[in-house]
Amino acid sequence: MIFDNLSEDIRKQARHPHEFLLINLITNHILLFVGLLGMAKDEPWLLLIVPVVSISILTYLVWRALLSQKKDPWFVFCHWQLCARRSRFFIGMIALMALGIVVILVSAGGNINDLRPGHYAIGGIVMLPTLFSVLVLILMESDAVHKARIGDVPEWLVKKYPPPAELKANG
Repeated sequence: MIFDNLSEDIRKQARHPHEFLLINLITNHILLFVGLLGMAKDEPWLLLIVPVVSISILTYLVWRALLSQKKDPWFVFCHWQLCARRSRFFIGMIALMALGIVVILVSAGGNINDLRPGHYAIGGIVMLPTLFSVLVLILMESDAVHKARIGDVPEWLVKKYPPPAELKANG
């Protein structure tokens, strides 16, 4: 639903959570990951920087969404909730990937130097859903930034958190 009677400042505030998540996805999960991948052969533990930074940012987004109801206007609150929902999903994807990697390491006896080519192949398969979700979330969050800019809130959020009486929807 599109709400026309929103100030530019409120629309700008509603874009912030989506922009933070996009920065995490693009800078951390694509650029930093690719940069660290080149060093992974010598120092494989460096790759842990990516999920640690990501979980920190995602935790902040979920925490800030909890605070949003008390301090933000309704429209901004709804966009924080949308971003938090996607952040929780992505935390779950990272947790599943971490579980798969732990299983691979345990099967190799806990020593990273004992990994065989089959372990790397399974590791790639374990990482694939997370990498795919990064790409899908980049598209979804880019759309959410646009929706915040035009004053749009998804229908399910409007039903879950009804708008105040002074806000009238166009559609």
